[in-house]
Amino acid sequence: MELLCLGLSHRTAPVEIRERFAIAESVLGALTAQIAAHPDLGESVVVSTCNRVEFYVASPSQARGFVAIDSILATHGMVVTGDAFFRRDTEDAVRHLFRVVSGLDSMVLGETEILGQVKKAYQTAQEAKATSRNLNKLFQRAFNVAKEVRTQTNITRGSVSVGSVAVELAERIFGKLGSCHVMILGAGEMSELTAGALQARGVKSIFVANRSHERAAALAEKMGGKAVRFEEWTREFGEVDILIGSTAAPHYVLTREQLEPVMAARRQRPLFCIDLAVPRDIDPEVNEMDGVYLYDIDSLQAIANQSMEVRRSELSTCEALIDKHVVDFTAWLRAEAARLALAPQDYAQASQNARVPGV
Repeated sequence: MELLCLGLSHRTAPVEIRERFAIAESVLGALTAQIAAHPDLGESVVVSTCNRVEFYVASPSQARGFVAIDSILATHGMVVTGDAFFRRDTEDAVRHLFRVVSGLDSMVLGETEILGQVKKAYQTAQEAKATSRNLNKLFQRAFNVAKEVRTQTNITRGSVSVGSVAVELAERIFGKLGSCHVMILGAGEMSELTAGALQARGVKSIFVANRSHERAAALAEKMGGKAVRFEEWTREFGEVDILIGSTAAPHYVLTREQLEPVMAARRQRPLFCIDLAVPRDIDPEVNEMDGVYLYDIDSLQAIANQSMEVRRSELSTCEALIDKHVVDFTAWLRAEAARLALAPQDYAQASQNARVPGV
C-alpha cells in the first residue's frame, strides 16, 4: 500500500498562487469524500490552511494514485502544474506529515496552530467517511508524534504563532500599543489568536467585524472589545490604527476604492494593515496609498526567521524523534500490506468495509 501526499506550501509557492488553490471549509468534506471514492484511491484527508494545501491519500499504486488526484482536482479547476507542487510517496509522505503537525515545516518554526488545523481536517475526513485503517493509523500516530515533539524538546519556546509575529510587527511600527485602536475583520481561530496577542500587549480598544454578528459579538466579549456589524465597519474606522484581515471570504473585502474616502477623512493618520487571510482579504493596491502600510502572510516570513536560534538548535532532536516514528510506522505499513496481501482491484472494496473511526 502506498501513502501519497500532493501539496503546495509557503515553501514552494507565494500567496498569489496559494490563494488560487485554497479550499473553502464549506466544500472541504465533499471534496475529501470525492477523492476517497475514486477506485484508485480509497482514503483521503485534505488539509487547507493559509500556508498550505495538501492532499493525503492511500492507494495501491503510486503512479495511478497521483494521476487520480490530478484528474479530480482538474475537474474543480485546480490544474496541478509547475514547481509549486510537491509529490511525496509513503516514507517521505509519512515524514512530511509528522514534520507538518510538529510545526517543523511552518513559516514560524515550532508553531502549534497547525496541529489543531490538521486535527480539524482529519475530523472532516472522518465525518465524510473518507478514511479507513491506513490513514486513521497515520494521522493518529502523527498527533502522538507532535505531542512528543512539544513535550520532549524546546521547539515551541517563545512566540510561535503567526498572530504573535503579526503583533510584533505592529510594535515595530507603533512602539507601545497602549494607545492603538485595532479592528479585526473575521472572527475565526486566527482572529482570536491575534486578538489575544494584541490584548496581552495592552491595546486601547479592539473592534471585531464578522459576517456572522453573533461570532463577532462572542469574540469581542472575550477580548473586552466591541462587535461591529460587517456591513457597518467603516463607521468605526476613523480611529483605527491597525486593521487585521482574517476572514474566509473568497475575494477582497477591502479594496482601494473602499479605503480612499476613509483615508481622506483621517487627516494624515497612518493605517497599518496585516492580511492573514488566504485568499487575501485586502487588495494589494492599497499599499500604494499614502499613509497605508500593508503586510500579507508572506511578509511575516522575514520576522518569523528572526530570533529563532533556540528553536533551530532543537531541530536535530526533533528530526531524530520523527525519524524513529517514521521507521516504526513504515514497518507497520509493510506488515499490514503483507497480512492483507490484497490485489489492487480489491482495495477499494476493502477500504469501504474497513472505514471506522478508530484503528
